[in-house]
Amino acid sequence: MARPVTLFTGQWADLPLETLAEKARSWGYDGLELACWGDHFDVERAVSDDGYCRRQRDILAKHGLAVYAISNHLVGQAVCDRIDERHKAILPPRVWGDGRPDGVQQRAAEEMQLTARAAARLGVQVVPGFTGSSIWPLLYSFPPVPTDWIDAGYRDFADRWNPILDVFDEVGVKFALEVHPTEIAFDISSAQRTLEAVRFRPAFGFNFDPSHFAYQGVDYVAFIESFGHRIYHAHMKDVWWSEVPTRSGVFGGHLEFGHRDRSWDFRSIGRGRVKFEEIVRALNRVGYNGPLSIEWEDIGMDREFGAREACAKVKAMDFAPSGVRFDAAFER
Repeated sequence: MARPVTLFTGQWADLPLETLAEKARSWGYDGLELACWGDHFDVERAVSDDGYCRRQRDILAKHGLAVYAISNHLVGQAVCDRIDERHKAILPPRVWGDGRPDGVQQRAAEEMQLTARAAARLGVQVVPGFTGSSIWPLLYSFPPVPTDWIDAGYRDFADRWNPILDVFDEVGVKFALEVHPTEIAFDISSAQRTLEAVRFRPAFGFNFDPSHFAYQGVDYVAFIESFGHRIYHAHMKDVWWSEVPTRSGVFGGHLEFGHRDRSWDFRSIGRGRVKFEEIVRALNRVGYNGPLSIEWEDIGMDREFGAREACAKVKAMDFAPSGVRFDAAFER
């Protein structure tokens, strides 16, 4: 049986959940990955209002949709980041508060603990999201970055996230970091170091998204093979990158998405260069049977056209692994 295909609602938070659910079903989706912003899923109400999770599930069920995960990327980002005014735009007012960095980070951590409890009440077992990183600004090592600064960054991550993961353990939910530039893990090497920082505790794993690896030159199939048992959720998103020199490079040249001088841009499924055939086969090899969640981003395409097309393409390319060898009939 092929995996369920879901739509991540983060890029659709301007639409009421009822409206989006009706559209998603008409486009062919099996479920939604609910973002913890807009009116799609409120973690505070999920914990404080006994009927809230049932009402959100009823909206989905009305349209024949399931939910396998809730995602809290925005609040998770503030746990380890160096907080500045940009974070005010992505955080709930209760988390931003007076904007003082230490307080914002502490409230973000508490909100992520609450997110684990909210996920358990909704009946889902995975929360994809971001962690933020105190050392991302040190990525390019000039002036030279002392090794102990990087070591301290991973300790800071572990110190801030271990108490959060304690609550995930308590309620039986897993956190899946979307490995991504600006996070504590952004490629295979940093993902390995991140696991080491939290001593490989089972509550912490990854949300696989090939679009964040491919334009960097990171082997996204090798990521699956390296961390297969730690892939708790999977995003399907494509990316285009130039195969010839361009006016800007991997760092983007401070150009907006869609600018003609960019060397890479996110694209709708099948419109970029990611080899999804190899991804599906690798996911089969490691035994991943969770949803394939489409995170739809393509600045050059109408999103409703793209969401419908992407759903059909992912369903067409997904397949269950074989239970027998194709040549088994010839054995004696």
